[in-house]
Amino acid sequence: MCSPFPLAPGRSIAGLSLLCAAAGAQADGFFEDSHAKVEARNVYFNRDFRDGHSSSAQGASKREEWAQGFILDARSGYTDGTLGFGVDALGMLGFKLDSSPADSNSGLLPSSGHDPRHSADQYAKLGVAAKMKVSRTVLRYGAMMPDVPLLKYNDGRLLPTMFHGAMLTSEELRDLKFTVARLDKYTARDSSDRQDIRVHCKNKRYACDIQADHFDLAGVDYRVNDRLSAQYQVSKLENIYRQHFLGLVATQPLAVGALSADLRLIKSDDIGNARAGEIEHRAFSGMLGYSLGGHKFSAGWQRMYGDSAMPYLDGSNPYLVNYAQVNDFAAAGERSWQLRYDYDFKALGIPGLSFFTRYINGDHIQVPGSSAQGKEWERDSELKYQVQSGTFKDLSVRLRNSTYRSNYERWARDMDETRVIVSYNFSVF
Repeated sequence: MCSPFPLAPGRSIAGLSLLCAAAGAQADGFFEDSHAKVEARNVYFNRDFRDGHSSSAQGASKREEWAQGFILDARSGYTDGTLGFGVDALGMLGFKLDSSPADSNSGLLPSSGHDPRHSADQYAKLGVAAKMKVSRTVLRYGAMMPDVPLLKYNDGRLLPTMFHGAMLTSEELRDLKFTVARLDKYTARDSSDRQDIRVHCKNKRYACDIQADHFDLAGVDYRVNDRLSAQYQVSKLENIYRQHFLGLVATQPLAVGALSADLRLIKSDDIGNARAGEIEHRAFSGMLGYSLGGHKFSAGWQRMYGDSAMPYLDGSNPYLVNYAQVNDFAAAGERSWQLRYDYDFKALGIPGLSFFTRYINGDHIQVPGSSAQGKEWERDSELKYQVQSGTFKDLSVRLRNSTYRSNYERWARDMDETRVIVSYNFSVF
């Protein structure tokens, strides 16, 4: 682990020097509990726009690229004693396999420095986090991939987004987990550079590059019993918005099959200087499901209240049940419903093979600059197989297809999309 990392030399050398220094503590727990894994991820991405406009009016008619990525996740144990110390490292590397200037900017690869129409041949990013543990309380400072309702890192392309800052989690009390965080930078999925944290500007709902000094988050998870859990979180993007989240997840076995429910409520308001403009937004989303054997049938409902769209951080995924492959169905005033079907072929004696398809329809959208109500729909399907044993155990292949249409093409272009993702995870130590 102490050999130099060949790419992104400035941050790599500093980060790995810290890792080696911590390793020098010679504590049994630090080494014995250390582990590292690598994911080799191959992604083909094809997005074919169907808006009927010329490329000069709406941009390129297609996005098509193919790339290979590697993601290293190395985590140390903790030094011995009441107060334990450790280090985690995230190393990511992406290579271009196929791309053309006419079809670039798919999100798999960054643009090359000399021409934004050309994708870079390769890129890399490295993040290191120091960590400290007391009992069941852990403080991390550095690079991380948060996965909590109000900050879920984006992993929809070749390499995931990394956020930078501090996060404390505590599970001292039974069935309770507390989380507190302050983050100030992020490294986008198709970038090597750290950027100031900012609000997402999908479909120009908010002006792009509205940055903030930091993002704060606090929350609690409560496991009521084996069938019911609840979450509450509050977050603040300085001088832009404050957000509250309340969620309930429940399951109920039946004599035949089982029911499940996932309910989410998000309240957002502008704060301070309101640098992104006035925000007054409420989002309710819920999903009900019924499982029987290998089948699962689900229905979802999502409703946006207020004159603004739901705000969330750039580089993150909104925690909404109707957030899908292409769209989030979170425009101002929008209401949407979803029907979904999942099947696990293990029920037919083929473990590792699964399939799902869903259809989401949205309307009542407040379209900027228009008195007409916007409408949109999306249809997604995915077939996945994961090898269960042998030399290539955990090798997975996913075929994903999506179709998206709307009646307000100026802001949201119609498209057909196909993704093929081949992933292989293996342990380093």
